Amino acid sequence: MTKNYILDTNVLLHDPQAIFKFSDNTVILPLTVIEEIDNFKKDQNETGRNARQISRMIDGFRLQAKLTEGVPLENGGILKVAIYKQEFLQKLPPELRNDRGDNRILAVAQDLQDSLPPGTVFFVTKDINLRIKADTIGLCAEDFESDKVPIEELYTGTGELLLPKDQVDQFYAQGSLAIEGDYFANQGLTLIDETNPSHTALGRYDATMKEVVSLIKIPKEGVWGIYPRNREQQFAFDLLLNDAVQLVSLVGKAGTGKTLLAIAAGLVKTADENAYNRLLVSRPVYPMGRDLGFLPGDIEDKLAPWMQPIFDNVELLLSSFDEGGSRKRGYRELIDLGLMEIEPLTYIRGRSIPKQYLIVDEAQNLTPHEIKTIITRAGEGTKIVLTGDPYQIDNPYVDSASNGLSFSVERLKGQEITAHITLTKGERSLLAELAANLL
Repeated sequence: MTKNYILDTNVLLHDPQAIFKFSDNTVILPLTVIEEIDNFKKDQNETGRNARQISRMIDGFRLQAKLTEGVPLENGGILKVAIYKQEFLQKLPPELRNDRGDNRILAVAQDLQDSLPPGTVFFVTKDINLRIKADTIGLCAEDFESDKVPIEELYTGTGELLLPKDQVDQFYAQGSLAIEGDYFANQGLTLIDETNPSHTALGRYDATMKEVVSLIKIPKEGVWGIYPRNREQQFAFDLLLNDAVQLVSLVGKAGTGKTLLAIAAGLVKTADENAYNRLLVSRPVYPMGRDLGFLPGDIEDKLAPWMQPIFDNVELLLSSFDEGGSRKRGYRELIDLGLMEIEPLTYIRGRSIPKQYLIVDEAQNLTPHEIKTIITRAGEGTKIVLTGDPYQIDNPYVDSASNGLSFSVERLKGQEITAHITLTKGERSLLAELAANLL
């Protein structure tokens, strides 16, 4: 039996392609939703762009058939627009009869449920309170979850493999070992001697050769003075320093070293090895707590508070010394030489970024669409590193399951040019680790 999905405005503003994600069922948009979308079309942000996109799409469907009667969709479904009538409000409880947009949408959904076969009407909204109201009046309310990835089920990028002692020894001797089983490309694997669990080896799965290969060795001087302190950080450095892996995502709680590892590897690849023309570090501009409002000064002055976490990590790396006892190049010198650039993500749309080492910090604050926009900016020879913690989100429109970082991890896992590592152990300080675990 065909199902009928009534979409709230926020679903379309979150994902303009949502109307195509209900298989061959009927998608119904109350006319009030069209009216509310019109209120956002002039916004110069992601919501405004989504509003303009969905408006253009609906206008295109209008040319094919009458919206109130139903327009066939490519996936076999049908799109309809339902008209609100004043008498519909009388079907709602007295508390919901005031003439507001949410109540109009609920009234349309209630009327459709009364007129369609039982069990075929579903109200879809990302508004928690509206789902509560809908459930209270007897509607079947659902969240829009097509792009959600439960954080507990997020791919970690690592795995363990029990092997006979001779196979572990063979891996040490030859640097590779053919294995059988289903593993993801570039997955970090720990080979464990089944007779002696303390006898282990670390490797990366090569999906093309179907074997585990040795990790890239860290130089004696470290990666700009930084050494991996745990297994996950060793896996991370291997991926960050591997030019064949064009996109790396690092997820972990505060203090696990995500940003520091990425910047250290980026400096090696740009300033030392010249594998990339420039290290470009960027992050979304979202405040934690109350925003301070207007900031004085030129563009560099305005961005300084937002980019200070990047400055802190760079300064930590630049405070180290080389083997001759000389201090490494200063932060300002790296910028003046064109080896490093730090900028917000605000103006990335429309750009093409060739042969650069691009680090996107705090990527958990981005939507799936924004992540897609960033990755599609990558030109020939560019490597992208996404870092973030899905538990620390300042963007009010995404959560730990619907943010762009988690979305990209799940969608891109197993691709030969992408990789992911979840960092679990905090290395910033004992106090930071206690706070991350207990508070």
